[in-house]
Amino acid sequence: MAFGIGTNSLPADVEMVRGKQKEVACECWFTSTGKITPLMLKVRDEDGEIRVIKEITVHSQEMKRYAGSPSLEFDCTLWLGEQKIRARLIYYMTQSRWVLNFR
Repeated sequence: MAFGIGTNSLPADVEMVRGKQKEVACECWFTSTGKITPLMLKVRDEDGEIRVIKEITVHSQEMKRYAGSPSLEFDCTLWLGEQKIRARLIYYMTQSRWVLNFR
């Protein structure tokens, strides 16, 4: 019997996520076809307060692999009061974890 080392491993599409990251809670909608649509985010600010972001504009979404881990990356604009912020919302599927990545 022979063992193939690395024959079933999947390569990483991208090396590392760059930029400032924050752990977030995300409320989302799943369509009947499995598409994910983020509806609301909750993020803790520098003062420890939890901020709610309900105005999210998704420009695109793409499946990626960071260090071999499958993820779904959303390119979006978030509205915080009168300020709009361009960011990436990343869902790590194997960990069931959401991260907001600021550019």
